Amino acid sequence: MDLGLTGKSTIITGGSCGIGRGLVLGFAEEGANVVIATRDGQKGQEVADAAKDLPGDVIVVPTDVTNLEAVEEMVAKSTSAFGPTDVLVNNAGGVFHPTPFLEKSVEDAEWEVNLNIWGVHHCTRTAGKGMVERGQGSIINITSNSALVPEAANQVAMYGGTKGFVQSFSMGLAYEWGPHGVRVNCVSPGWIVPHKEDHVGEGSFWRKYGYDFFGTPDQMADAAASGDANFNVSNQPIRRIGRPEDIADATLFFASDRSKHLTGQLVSVSGGSYMA
Repeated sequence: MDLGLTGKSTIITGGSCGIGRGLVLGFAEEGANVVIATRDGQKGQEVADAAKDLPGDVIVVPTDVTNLEAVEEMVAKSTSAFGPTDVLVNNAGGVFHPTPFLEKSVEDAEWEVNLNIWGVHHCTRTAGKGMVERGQGSIINITSNSALVPEAANQVAMYGGTKGFVQSFSMGLAYEWGPHGVRVNCVSPGWIVPHKEDHVGEGSFWRKYGYDFFGTPDQMADAAASGDANFNVSNQPIRRIGRPEDIADATLFFASDRSKHLTGQLVSVSGGSYMA
């Protein structure tokens, strides 16, 4: 199915690893021109290199989304390369480290607020301004099942709270910007695993603690396939490992005109671990 994204100017934050890698490759495969906005320029370039044979062009703009001036510079470079932004995917986000709430430092909590809330704010405000002025655009915010399923927020309550903010923010902005031709929707990942260990950078939660806690991608996939207990899969009606392309597929739908009558919506891509 042709989603009509050929040549669309697309910004994907946090596009250097994991879910972001899947998003970039998915959009490039559909012919979109993609800016990877990431703090990890080296991993971002690895993703851009992986996309070199796909129809869309992909460039890397090293960006700290928590810094408004850096975001403004990134959007300016994106506009110079590919024209005004048609699609913004706010994917950059993360957990500093799972910690019981009463033991979590204010500094660690602020790190999560800055990345998951202010990062989304800065990118949405900067890229969205042009969308509103032109009367068209699609913004997709990648949230988390940690904002939907209490057990998914265990030890990461602040993170779940920040993603809950993004959901409410998205609905409010969808209502405000709908008359201006700009749609805002959310995709909420459940348990999504990279295909390979080296598909993530040093700043990823997988590198910081994920592989130690949960095992390698191959180990997790083998456990799920054999029916062995895996607390992140065994409670899903669909007993398989979620992959980055699962998030990309839902995001591509919201980016395209196939969803032109949808705004303020949220879809949980989680094997059914959350059902609305």
